[in-house]
Amino acid sequence: MKVFWTLEPPSRRNLLVLFTAGLLFWSSMASLLPTLPLYIEDVGGTTQQIGIVMGSFALGLVLCRSWLGRLADRRGRKVVLLIGMTVAAIAPLGYLVVKSIPLLMLLRAFHGISIAAFTTGYSALVVDLSPVSKRGELIGYMSLVTPVGMAIGPAVGGYIQAGIGYTPLFLLSCGLGAIGLVCANQVKEPRIVHETTDSSADSSETQQFWRLLASPRLRIPAIVLLLTGVAFGAISTFVPLFIKDAKVDLNPGLFYTAAAIASFISRIIIGRASDRYGRGIFITGSIFSYALAMLMLSHAYTARSFLVGGFLEGAGAGTLLPMMIALISDRSSPQERGRVFALCITGFDVGIAIAGPVLGFIAEPIGYRAMFTITTVISFLALIIFATLSSKNLSHSLRFAFGREKDVYALNK
Repeated sequence: MKVFWTLEPPSRRNLLVLFTAGLLFWSSMASLLPTLPLYIEDVGGTTQQIGIVMGSFALGLVLCRSWLGRLADRRGRKVVLLIGMTVAAIAPLGYLVVKSIPLLMLLRAFHGISIAAFTTGYSALVVDLSPVSKRGELIGYMSLVTPVGMAIGPAVGGYIQAGIGYTPLFLLSCGLGAIGLVCANQVKEPRIVHETTDSSADSSETQQFWRLLASPRLRIPAIVLLLTGVAFGAISTFVPLFIKDAKVDLNPGLFYTAAAIASFISRIIIGRASDRYGRGIFITGSIFSYALAMLMLSHAYTARSFLVGGFLEGAGAGTLLPMMIALISDRSSPQERGRVFALCITGFDVGIAIAGPVLGFIAEPIGYRAMFTITTVISFLALIIFATLSSKNLSHSLRFAFGREKDVYALNK
């Protein structure tokens, strides 16, 4: 944590305020993680309908991510950050009154906008405030808001839901988002020189945004995030139902707490190391950890095996997302960073969107174990793609993926 004291006081203050806002945001989001699938089941949803409703969350991400990325580049990161916090504060109130599956789908899609906006604004602000030489370390530390929030939120949310019901749970989620909004409003973003564009350039800018996907520097990160997003979607949607179906005596919130602990540990260690050894070897290790987690869950019969699976998934997620953000930051200029973040993270969003309805449809006839066997195969596919296609050719890709070569696409800006 010494790196924070090497920063200028304004940057240090902004990062600390931003960290507090992020902690409140993820605590709000995570408080619903082990409880919302059970709520949907309680109001009459089938396994497939639960998957559709939970997957609708990602529709808001996918539909708004590109616009929010362009907004972050044109109007500033803070505007996008505040949009995310506002939606996080408002959406939980809807669950107090919405009972039908179609309306829950719309509400979840609206709620999804919060993550699209918050993660885009938060990530871009962290990179803008970080020196290039310390970027990986600071991204690692600042991303700790996710595992800490994911440790606090599910445990508290599961306890409140089991003890006093859904209404206090939704009010808690709303309150955490509202306090986070107050904190986010205190952040002062650094000034970035933006290229001016007239209205006639807007359409070409939109086309250019999607053309970025064909760029070799961004295509593989987006594909890898798409495939791992499917695995993450399976974890976030079906683990509470799987634990219940398997008749295992385990609070589902503890699964996510185990994941959060592993994520916390990995983020502290990996960020600084990646500045020295490169991003590739840590991304490779994180995808492998994801694959092992899916394999463990496909053979889980006891509380211990579920917790080990959660720990492995947390270690993978805690490394993959910060390292992908660092990799994308290395490969983009400040003027395009909001759009590039939005584009690549959209891959993760689409994976989550696919996971709910598709895997829910699969799980209903064949069961959760077979479903997690499928996500194991998907995770190993992501590992193969990254190891063989992450650089300009096979030999460069293998050396980069295993830490033997620097990133040839890095811009160092």
